[in-house]
Amino acid sequence: MQQKIVILDFGSQTTQLIGRRVRELDTFCEILPYNKFPKDDPSVIGVILSGSPYSVHDPEAFKVDLSQFIGRLPVLGICYGAQFLSHTLGGKVEKTDSREYGRAHLESIDLSNPLFKGFEKGSQVWMSHGDTITAIPEGFQVIGSTKDVKNAAFWCAPGKVQSSKFKVQSSKGVWAVQFHPEVYHTLQGTQLLKNFVVDICGSTQEWSAASFVDSTVAELKAQLGNDRVILGLSGGVDSSVAAVLLNKAIGKNLTCIFVDHGMLRKNEFQQVMDDYKVLGLNVIGVDASEKFFADLAGVSDPEQKRKIIGRDFVEVFNAEAKKITDAKWLAQGTIYPDRIESLNITGKVIKSHHNVGGLPKEMNLQLCEPLKWLFKDEVRRVGRQLGMPEHLITRHPFPGPGLAVRILGDITPEKVRILQDADDIYIRGLREYKVKLSGEEARRVLQAGVPTVNCQLSTVNSDEVEVSLYDQIWQAGVILLSKVRSVGVMGDERTYEHPVALRAVTSTDAMTADWAHLPYDFMAKVSNEIINKVRGVNRVCYDISSKPPSTIEWE
Repeated sequence: MQQKIVILDFGSQTTQLIGRRVRELDTFCEILPYNKFPKDDPSVIGVILSGSPYSVHDPEAFKVDLSQFIGRLPVLGICYGAQFLSHTLGGKVEKTDSREYGRAHLESIDLSNPLFKGFEKGSQVWMSHGDTITAIPEGFQVIGSTKDVKNAAFWCAPGKVQSSKFKVQSSKGVWAVQFHPEVYHTLQGTQLLKNFVVDICGSTQEWSAASFVDSTVAELKAQLGNDRVILGLSGGVDSSVAAVLLNKAIGKNLTCIFVDHGMLRKNEFQQVMDDYKVLGLNVIGVDASEKFFADLAGVSDPEQKRKIIGRDFVEVFNAEAKKITDAKWLAQGTIYPDRIESLNITGKVIKSHHNVGGLPKEMNLQLCEPLKWLFKDEVRRVGRQLGMPEHLITRHPFPGPGLAVRILGDITPEKVRILQDADDIYIRGLREYKVKLSGEEARRVLQAGVPTVNCQLSTVNSDEVEVSLYDQIWQAGVILLSKVRSVGVMGDERTYEHPVALRAVTSTDAMTADWAHLPYDFMAKVSNEIINKVRGVNRVCYDISSKPPSTIEWE
């Protein structure tokens, strides 16, 4: 039986990051809505309560029945989770005049407590809360304080947890921290989570890319038998890894369909088809660009463009799929964040997601999602475990509608041509430009599995690695501002052409993202090359907005 940590999601933007940190500890975890705790699941070894956009005093604040798990499982509350524990168990949570936000240091810390094993006094943490815990529940003890937050961390040892609402004999401890151990700026946050997940909860750390491949291939063989499976390929890492995994399980019974809607990157259709041939996949390539361009003519609204492309894709895909008359399954490269976002407990939709939705009824196929439990970085690890080429594994995420949502305004073949040419120069430049990293930064990129050109590691001297800009960035692309024209001068002539915006962000999960601080000499070179070589562009800008409040894509 596979062990797992349950993370109850109260709506925090960093809940997925908690999940990724736990998975990095080779431990399976499942993120569930705050009110969906699996009561009768013997595989659960611990519970983490996430942060939340709400205050515990808000009428609409999310609440969970703590008696479901306190008493039989170790519990860790983070930020709102800590405040909810205190508020529910008899402590006191009060609003403050100002938010406690940003870096802080644990000036007082109980290093003998199992949660803080291996910590250093004064360790940096990251605060982000409006309320603060002014009194902890009876039976709890403070184990960490910052200059401004007395009850930054507290716990109740195995024993009796007392509450005015319920009393329960606890054979496991309860821990709570008002800071966020999952974020980058809490420097020993991974150590804290390891202490909880491995030492306190008893994880055997058996979740890995190798174990996932072995168990998933076995499950797919049992699930699919000799049935025929159809998979829609996009050229991205998710669907590609799903295809190779399925091919390993069922071989010739897998048929892949790759639809070119005309808005892929420059020469991408043929390049991807060549890659799939090398991988030994059975792929049908369909050039349907004329249909997509015709149906998108004159359409400028971003959501309408997405819906038209989604509808046309289903029509084209169905037409090809129907030719495979004995197919019983449709496989998709859906990954865990796709499913979490689509089941967001706030109920708010920012934009349509191309990877999640109901199957067309006329297809009459069952759904197979071999990657549905994986985060993006885990998908890449699985791809490496399967022996896939690095350039496929490290490809940046690319929107399902392709360049259609990177053209602000209506879509024409000429606008796509302009954007493809500009994007090709930008992406090629990112791949060719190498940077040297040293020390802790070098160790982080190695831990993340970033491909290195030159690696000199030393435990004594400073570490040094050489990586491409492309592999340091989560996602990059060019935006064509086709509704805008700007004046320029080329030679002795006045031009009146389009500006383009370069976009590059760093991220771990795409839920939050920061704009990448690209070197000036790189941006100067790329800007000059785009303006000189791409007919129709006379100005290059760089987008320096982060998510939130912006999104990674412009549409």
